Amino acid sequence: MVNEKVIEKHLMNEIQFMATENILMEAVKSGGDRQILHEKIREYSMAESYLIKKEGKENHLLDKILADKDFNLSESQLEKIKDPQNYIGRASNQTQEYIDEIVMPLINENKSTIEIDENNLVNI
Repeated sequence: MVNEKVIEKHLMNEIQFMATENILMEAVKSGGDRQILHEKIREYSMAESYLIKKEGKENHLLDKILADKDFNLSESQLEKIKDPQNYIGRASNQTQEYIDEIVMPLINENKSTIEIDENNLVNI
């Protein structure tokens, strides 16, 4: 069983680190100094990483960036930047290809020896 909410929570916690490059680019487009912002992201990321790993705290990296006027980004801009769809690349296509080219042929070859409910097979 997949615990979607648990996975979503972990993803949204980590995506804050994944989004830093896009945050930097967006803030530079808004007139920010790349070197200063890069250093701030590095410092904020290291501090948050410490709190998460050593103290079990939640990730508040984006809150720190949002509060820092040097980034000149709105909450709605950060929401768009941290959208997981921005970071999946070809993953869904590759997964579907794997299912179609590897998994399904194996299932079809072995139908007589395995129990499978074809109604529960889902295309991605």
